[in-house]
Amino acid sequence: MRAGRSSGSAVVLVGALALGAFAVPSAAAADTGITVTKMVVNNGKPVVVGTSATVKPGFTFRMTWPSGVKLADAQVLPFLYHDTTAAKGAAHGGIYFDSVSCGDNGSQPADCGGQLSIEPRSTLDSDNDATTWKIAAGAKIWSGSGLKSQEILTGLGTVQVQRAAKVTANATPEPVAKGGTLTVKGAITRADWVKHKYVGFGGKAAKLQFRKKGSGTYTTLKTVRADSAGALRATVKASADGYYRWTFGATSTTGGATSAGDYVDVT
Repeated sequence: MRAGRSSGSAVVLVGALALGAFAVPSAAAADTGITVTKMVVNNGKPVVVGTSATVKPGFTFRMTWPSGVKLADAQVLPFLYHDTTAAKGAAHGGIYFDSVSCGDNGSQPADCGGQLSIEPRSTLDSDNDATTWKIAAGAKIWSGSGLKSQEILTGLGTVQVQRAAKVTANATPEPVAKGGTLTVKGAITRADWVKHKYVGFGGKAAKLQFRKKGSGTYTTLKTVRADSAGALRATVKASADGYYRWTFGATSTTGGATSAGDYVDVT
């Protein structure tokens, strides 16, 4: 594989440049004879991205290449795109590979893998990017004289990209008398890829759960919907020492989250 082995801060740029040639007319644009099957990104799970940390989901695939061509001269560079064509996604607006490698034992097909690189401040510029992305790959065949043929392989599958979410929990008063009223508050926030910070996730339903001291299991007490600012509030009767937490599942655009348990001593 001639590209995709780079590492460090320049990797996304390297990926974009390596794929960019597919977006312009080329005398080498032709069927490469490369096939890609069994493409899986992030083990088939959604990719959840926050506001600053680079996320590098892994991918695996199986490839075949023309007889008489060495694997070292057959290149597959996966990328993700949405709301555009694969060719334009290869040139800009896509999520590019960070690394690609294949096991070469001299036989076909070869099992390959690597990782993509998602840097939210440069790769995601709209909350509309929390959607279903299509998986494609640039394919190239090289020869001793240079690039022999290239094409874009599409229809390799899809992957959901989601905004990361957080939730907090705070139970008061602490300690509390047995049978007394506890107020458990919380706040749901999720990544805003335009403002590059977490903002309130209004209207999201969350479960208030309790785990008795010494137990390993949480039990749901109530389900509460957050207000327009993402704030949660519920009251319960204190019965025993234990932990209170808020939790909620993922939506199509946003990952789920569970708070740390807030311990309350019942006197």
